[in-house]
Amino acid sequence: MTTVLLVDDEKLIQRSLEKTLLRAGFDVLTAADCKSGSELFTQNIGEVSIAVLDLNMPGFDGTPKTGAGLDLLDDLKKQKADLPVVILTAYDEVTKAKDSVSRGANAFFVKGREQGLVELIQKILSE
Repeated sequence: MTTVLLVDDEKLIQRSLEKTLLRAGFDVLTAADCKSGSELFTQNIGEVSIAVLDLNMPGFDGTPKTGAGLDLLDDLKKQKADLPVVILTAYDEVTKAKDSVSRGANAFFVKGREQGLVELIQKILSE
């Protein structure tokens, strides 16, 4: 079973993505900020196949931070260097999202087309 770590602080988006991923046959672990996302990953490090991280959410100190997803990306990569990661972003943040790829993310995905995310995850995992 493929397990996706999904970290997004926007409840509706998180729930919608979780449902889409579950329907596509993935197991899903969800967290709403960097700290809980990192802890959840550490507890399930052997099971998580890929992480999907929101770009902007509460950082490790609990306060909302632009680009906090990149801090979590760095943290997860320290724990498991070959972990595939997708950064979720709003349509107007593509430049920042490109930075995420240079920092080790496999791809970035603009929110709003859930089925496309499933296809992207399947593509990354089959590489």
